Amino acid sequence: MTPQEYNTTVDLWADGVYRFIRKSLNHDDDARDIVQNAFEILWKNHENVQFDKAKSYLFSTAYHNMIDHLRKQKRTDYVEEMDEEARGGTAEAQVDLKEVIEKALSRLPEVQKNCVLLRDYEGYSYEEIGEVLNLSESQVKVYIFRARQTMKEYLVSIHYVI
Repeated sequence: MTPQEYNTTVDLWADGVYRFIRKSLNHDDDARDIVQNAFEILWKNHENVQFDKAKSYLFSTAYHNMIDHLRKQKRTDYVEEMDEEARGGTAEAQVDLKEVIEKALSRLPEVQKNCVLLRDYEGYSYEEIGEVLNLSESQVKVYIFRARQTMKEYLVSIHYVI
């Protein structure tokens, strides 16, 4: 890949990579750092990466950086969420659809969540998702099916609570 092709890659995919990582992390600064790191790695290897493979390389690199970041941070979001649920909520609370969907997404295993985000939010094909996440196309389809089933069950269950 030439420096001009690298610049084109930045123009074409920077927003998409950021949205994907941001949706997965729910933290702006961490997402920016991870995306910046992914572009740095791409630049260091730009002579060995073909331009037509740059998108897949970039998303894969960002995804793996995100996984490494999550392992290092070991955040306690799950424990805080469980405490909040134990306290209960009020029926009068106005439900924001975006928050409900984000909460449903947060309940998914990481691989399912990332498959859904890449498919439904970013519009990638099953094959492209497989390349990014290092999965077969059939695995991607299964993960997306299971994720949607889990989200459906969650959304139906909160319908009865509200």
